[in-house]
Amino acid sequence: MTKTITEKIFSRKCGCDVSAGEMRVVPVDAAMVHDITGPLAVNMFHRMKGGKVFDPEKIIMIFDHQVPADSITAAENHIMMREFAKEQGIYNYDVKEGICHQVALETGKIMPGDIVVGVDSHTCTYGAVGAFSTGIGSTDMGFVLRFGALYFRIPESVRIEAGGKFAQRVGPKDLIMKTIGDIGADGATYRAVEFTGQAFEEMEIPGRMTCCNMAIEMGGKAGIVPPDEKTRKWLSQWGDVSAAKPGSFDLKADEGATYAGKVEYDVGDLVPQVAVPHDVDNVVDIDEVEGTHLDQVFIGSCTNGRYEDFAEAAEVMGDKKFSPDVRVIAIPASRTEYLKCLRAGIIEKFVEAGALFEAPCCGPCMGGAFGLIGVEEVSLSTSNRNFRGRQGSTKGEVYLCSPATAAASAIKGEITDPREM
Repeated sequence: MTKTITEKIFSRKCGCDVSAGEMRVVPVDAAMVHDITGPLAVNMFHRMKGGKVFDPEKIIMIFDHQVPADSITAAENHIMMREFAKEQGIYNYDVKEGICHQVALETGKIMPGDIVVGVDSHTCTYGAVGAFSTGIGSTDMGFVLRFGALYFRIPESVRIEAGGKFAQRVGPKDLIMKTIGDIGADGATYRAVEFTGQAFEEMEIPGRMTCCNMAIEMGGKAGIVPPDEKTRKWLSQWGDVSAAKPGSFDLKADEGATYAGKVEYDVGDLVPQVAVPHDVDNVVDIDEVEGTHLDQVFIGSCTNGRYEDFAEAAEVMGDKKFSPDVRVIAIPASRTEYLKCLRAGIIEKFVEAGALFEAPCCGPCMGGAFGLIGVEEVSLSTSNRNFRGRQGSTKGEVYLCSPATAAASAIKGEITDPREM
């Protein structure tokens, strides 16, 4: 029986052949909780009369959305989570490491073929290393903390095949936004989005993370790239990859596997893309919005907060300064990525150009700790959502773009094609 990569992962975990549409109770390899929805999951764990969690070594706890605590309520939530971690023997990464999705992969606990859940919709990011990872609600996470397993309906898969090579200053963020615009916000609902083709084979892990991160924005249950030697090399930074199950780095779909849909791209034809307020799938070529006035530019988030993203932005910047009319906020996704930028001189470059370069956290992405926009203000962001009120006022506007487009636009003070810089 031919299988998609997702059907193979669930078949291995269940110890028998399973197919899309089947319901199974499946043990998980890792579970991630953070400071926003984690407290709700812990309360549900207690309501289920949980004594000890299923395995403290498989639980990844990180604070990132409201850090440092920006309200008394946030501080109290942090205290509660710290006490739970001590009580249960869970290692807590607390406020010092960065955004949950980046840090979770840096723990070395997530390997190809694993099944991972997290109390955040962008948990699908971990598919960049060949894991099946998905966001779940706090009630479900309470169950996972208690029992170490969860009910799943094995999802159908959608195959995105991207061939060719990217043109200069066009990259993974442009590809995933183009895909979301074509498929629609609900076009892949409860389906695993499988990314394949030459463009993904040549893409480094940070770019794969960007694409898998936004699978949820087309309704996807998960996003996944078949693991390979690039995956092995990247994961080797964080731990012993021999911990992976045999054959994990060779996981790929069978020829003739059944898909709910297939979409093909030649990335050489792509131009910079922009998602226009107030929907992620409202995507246009950049020439349709060039010249749009900006009040704020945000470079960072779990989507585009890695060293490679800041290096790309720095290349576009050259020796230019940011427009004095624009607030530029730059936030790496983790302490590791922050230090890479620091040692490469990128932080100094951004600060001298006029940016606020902040410690790793979610920042303005969800309108949390800081960087909110006011009435009728316009933000251009490398994050993943542009919903009304996402970054502050419901009467503000958020556009989404790549790091290259963000840098070029921050210099000009208006949405600008990075190929022109």
